Amino acid sequence: MVKRVGFLKDIPLLAILFDSLMRFWMFIAKPELLNWIDDLEENVKGMPGTTIGIHKYGGTAFNYLGKEFAHVHSNGLVDILLNKELKKSLMIEGKIKDHHVFKNSGWISFYLHNKQDVAYACYLLKKAYDRAR
Repeated sequence: MVKRVGFLKDIPLLAILFDSLMRFWMFIAKPELLNWIDDLEENVKGMPGTTIGIHKYGGTAFNYLGKEFAHVHSNGLVDILLNKELKKSLMIEGKIKDHHVFKNSGWISFYLHNKQDVAYACYLLKKAYDRAR
């Protein structure tokens, strides 16, 4: 889908609007997901030197000293920057996937499907934070 309509992300504010609509839909359809995203934000806020802001393609960006190390979209998709070696070893476990766009990089994608996934996402975020430091 990204290959077909990826150009839409270049239209100013469209991705943010889309993510906002997705968040509204999750509020209706799966409100617990928004609580899980809040849990991730609280976890990252506890990491010294981090800030949280709006991601340029929608969602919430997690930054360390102004440089992004992860972001979460309102559908529960968490994109995290690791190094390629760690990514490779974690992919063997089968819990993470290649980033949906940047497959040959250190970026990974992980979906929040249930409350237990929040703990694993926090583990991955800590790995990315440690890498960024």
